[in-house]
Amino acid sequence: MMNQTVSEMGKRIALLRKNKNLTQEELADRAGLSLQTISTAERGTKGLRPENIVKISEALETSTDYLLTGDPASKSSALLDCRLSSLLPNKQDQILRILDILLEDT
Repeated sequence: MMNQTVSEMGKRIALLRKNKNLTQEELADRAGLSLQTISTAERGTKGLRPENIVKISEALETSTDYLLTGDPASKSSALLDCRLSSLLPNKQDQILRILDILLEDT
């Protein structure tokens, strides 16, 4: 089970990296990790330390849950959270008000 989890997580890391048009070296730089760490993670040959999973998820703008489980809802939530947190507080408030209006209609 553990080897399958590591292997599947490696595939998700590689897919996200490629979707962002990043090389392994660029991902390593963004995450503050070595190229070897990224390479072994993507190949699924060695598990990652929890803190490195966090670094990679931040560099890829996704959630640790998505990397670990592949749950797409986790990926969407992480992306939304990342985008919202980059806004100034007044812009965050505007977005939340818009969401409230949209959700009233459902």
